[in-house]
Amino acid sequence: MGAEESLPGDGPLPEMHYYYSKFMRECPSGQLSLHEFKKLLGLQGLDPQGDLYIKRVFDIFDLNQDGFIDFLEFIAAINLVIRGKIDQKLKWYFKLYDADGNGCIDKKELLSIFTAIQAINGHTNMSAEEFTNMIFQKIDVNNDGELTLEEFINGVERDEDLLELITKSFDLSNVLKIIQSGRRHSI
Repeated sequence: MGAEESLPGDGPLPEMHYYYSKFMRECPSGQLSLHEFKKLLGLQGLDPQGDLYIKRVFDIFDLNQDGFIDFLEFIAAINLVIRGKIDQKLKWYFKLYDADGNGCIDKKELLSIFTAIQAINGHTNMSAEEFTNMIFQKIDVNNDGELTLEEFINGVERDEDLLELITKSFDLSNVLKIIQSGRRHSI
C-alpha cells in the first residue's frame, strides 16, 4: 500500500469530503452496523467485557439509537475526539460509564467499564479495582457511592493527574487512526 493519506488542513469542507469518501469506502451502505464497526477496528473475538465496551461506545455514537452509525453520527464522533473541549469529552466519558443511564455512576459501573477497557488496551499500571477506588476516593464529594455528572466533571477537572489518567485510558484517537488509515486492504 502507498503512503498513508494525510488529513487536508484547509477548512472543514475538504476535510468533510475526505471523511465522507473514507466512510463510504469502508461502509458503502452509509450505515455502519456494530459488526462492521468491530471489523473496521479489528476488534472481533474480544472477551465479553471487551465486547460490552465496544457496544457501549457504538451505542453512544449511534445518536438516534437506530442500531447504525450513519455519516453524520460518524462526523459528530470524530469531531468530539479531535476537537472536543475537555468538558464535552468528560460528558461523553460519563455517558460511557453510566451503563444503566440513571444519571449517576456507581462503583460497579465504573469497575465494569474499566475492566472492559483493560481487556482492549492491555497493560495499565493499576488494577480496575484500584482505579475505581481511587476515582471515588478523589471525587465522590458526598461519599454516597455514586458520582453525578457535576461531581465527575468538577472532580476530574480539578485534579490534573486524574484528568491525564482518564484521558489516556479512554483515548479514542487509536480508533480514529484506524479509521483514517483504513484497516481493510484494497483489492
